[in-house]
Amino acid sequence: MTVSAKTRRSGWLETATIVIEALAIAMLVRTFLYQPFNIPSGSMKETLLVGDYLFVSKLSYGYSRYSFYNLIPFSGRIFGAEPERGDVVVFKLPRDNSTDYIKRVIGLPGDKIAMRNGVLSINGEEVPKRRTGSFITKANGGPPRKIPAYEETLPNGVTYTVLDADENGPFDNVGPYKVPEGHYFMMGDNRDNSTDSRASWGVGYVPFENLIGRAEIIFFSAAVDEPDAFLWWKPWTWPFDIRWGRFFTLVR
Repeated sequence: MTVSAKTRRSGWLETATIVIEALAIAMLVRTFLYQPFNIPSGSMKETLLVGDYLFVSKLSYGYSRYSFYNLIPFSGRIFGAEPERGDVVVFKLPRDNSTDYIKRVIGLPGDKIAMRNGVLSINGEEVPKRRTGSFITKANGGPPRKIPAYEETLPNGVTYTVLDADENGPFDNVGPYKVPEGHYFMMGDNRDNSTDSRASWGVGYVPFENLIGRAEIIFFSAAVDEPDAFLWWKPWTWPFDIRWGRFFTLVR
């Protein structure tokens, strides 16, 4: 028994329809709900590592023109909700409004932020900083290196780990900064290796409309920051290079 040309055409049409519908649903989810991002630098270690892939909730803060890839120009936000102190946020770099950055919200509008001897202060109050151990890192094929790790606790109770590689780093004694209305002060958790709001020439204050969304969950992670690590054309190495323990880890 042979399949008629009409039946074959019907089968191909049905398959094409399913594919188109799936792509349309994926685009809607990406545009309005969750967008995937990957981490290309170590500025958020140890919270986020190079090679982490995560979903960012675009619902969290509502939508601005940057939520729609600047294809629909408008001012402000719709369904806007303000971020909370301690949120890990993806935003458009203010100096070009096109480059994606990811940092932690430290200062809210009207806050006064300063760093003294590597200790963060918000509105004149030091943020508790407690040594918890060391973060082991290895870069450019060099030997393992221990970086002091600390737990910071923000005024709203949010806790997270920061790294302090240099006791007298260039950003350990800066400020005070007065956060303007409608803007936020962002910092990386890897304090001595993060270009953030402490550098006016780097990030500066981030406008509310530049926020894309809140980092929610890591869905994939691979060690890509070492030479010859996770080579796509060598699948037999994947089980050793994939960071299985980071799958489905919530971003805090």
